Amino acid sequence: MRILIANVNTTQAMTETIRAQAAASASPGTEVIGLTPDIGPESVEGNFESYLAAVAVMDAVVRYEGPYDAVIQAGYGEHGREGLQELLDVPVVDITEAAAQLAMLVGRSYSVVTTLDRAVPQIEDRLKLAGLSDRCASVRASGLAVLELEEDPERAVEAIVEQSVRAVTEDRAEAICLGCGGMAGLDRKVAAATGVPVIDGVAAAVTLAESLVRLGLTTSKVRTYARPRPKTITGWPLSGSVGDGVSG
Repeated sequence: MRILIANVNTTQAMTETIRAQAAASASPGTEVIGLTPDIGPESVEGNFESYLAAVAVMDAVVRYEGPYDAVIQAGYGEHGREGLQELLDVPVVDITEAAAQLAMLVGRSYSVVTTLDRAVPQIEDRLKLAGLSDRCASVRASGLAVLELEEDPERAVEAIVEQSVRAVTEDRAEAICLGCGGMAGLDRKVAAATGVPVIDGVAAAVTLAESLVRLGLTTSKVRTYARPRPKTITGWPLSGSVGDGVSG
């Protein structure tokens, strides 16, 4: 089985961090390929950058040469998952939704701990759109920018742990979701500090993607995620036109 995991920003070091966590979570025999977009921002922290990243990720996936069985979008609260599902036949899993879905299996309520406060509304909107918000106790910001997770890991852990503890004690969360792809690998430290299950979105997405592939489930094409109608796309980074579909 081969899974593509697409970083939503152009920072190669973060792609490797995400890919390594995904590979560590994968089953024996699953190959994980990390993709870094050629265009877009160095970090995604807001709607403008998120919409740019959505185009960039679709471009990176469509231009990938070789077979694959599933795609993971490794951006928390980002746009674009629906577009990928229209373009592809294979399963597409978003780490935001994957983490929340698994959190609800191990606790009555969950909280998300993310980066900057400006990301909070975007994550709340994604969870609501996906039908996952009813059991979300809170979305908390650690106050750290995305790139700071790589630059100062010790400070990042302290800030994420602090907000996770508050989510459990003040918001009554029974599970914590790590709200950024760049937080991959911090689940054990946060779990030790809070005493509750902690879900890393990257690991959750890999597990769900593998399960979908093993069950032979693909994206439904009868309505919402039907392939784009054939037409010329002017100025798009993709290869000139869409509508024939991409199978992986």
